[in-house]
Amino acid sequence: MGRLQGKTALITGAGSGIGKASAELFASEGARVLAMDRSETVIDVARAIKAKGGEALGLTADAGSEADVAGAVETAISRFGGLDICWANAGVSGGLTPLLELTAADWEGILRVNLVGAFLAVKHASLAMLSAKTPGSIICTASVAGLRSGAGGSPYSASKAGVISLVRTASQQLAGSGIRVNAICPGLIETGMTQPMFERARSRGTEAKLGQLNPLRRAGAPIEIAHMALFLASDDASYVNGQAMVVDGGLSSSHPIARPGAVT
Repeated sequence: MGRLQGKTALITGAGSGIGKASAELFASEGARVLAMDRSETVIDVARAIKAKGGEALGLTADAGSEADVAGAVETAISRFGGLDICWANAGVSGGLTPLLELTAADWEGILRVNLVGAFLAVKHASLAMLSAKTPGSIICTASVAGLRSGAGGSPYSASKAGVISLVRTASQQLAGSGIRVNAICPGLIETGMTQPMFERARSRGTEAKLGQLNPLRRAGAPIEIAHMALFLASDDASYVNGQAMVVDGGLSSSHPIARPGAVT
């Protein structure tokens, strides 16, 4: 029996990258998956899961819209009979525009998806779980950029720091409900968001340098984040709550240093 057998999971940003890998992994572990994304590729993700014998539904919707998020939760309940897991994974990077060149509109667009979107998922998923008296797991995608500077633009980093604060405050406000709220802080992962960086490195023949600042000296893959999400979604993490779990190859374990030569 799979680790998520009999459970229903809603995953936003499931059309590609980490969300897609997680939708596939969750389904393989027995979950009924509602895969949500603004891109219609999410329909193909659900179709592929069903082709492998899993149970999934693809939904095109906006993670930053309260009506869309509330509707997705309602769809999960009406289609699959309840909601046990919600992963607010959808996000946008906003690029690396210098701080003094950014506008309020730039900040609002990024915060709307990355932070307000996470809040909406926490709010509507927890309301459904509370109504059904169902203990559940809510996961939000943060980032190492939310821990300290150097891993993203200013609004992106601020949005991810906000996500970390959100899961901590939400876990406290849901005390006694049995609902766990945690975040995952990925390091450098090859996804649609980071694809231009990887493509530039490959075209220059410098791909081996990607991830060189972490002790593993490599970038990560979406499935490596998906496995952390699977842990947090499952009963294996029944005593993990209000935490920001870092999956970054060890990048954030150190202050910047001048490294000696490779160990031989």
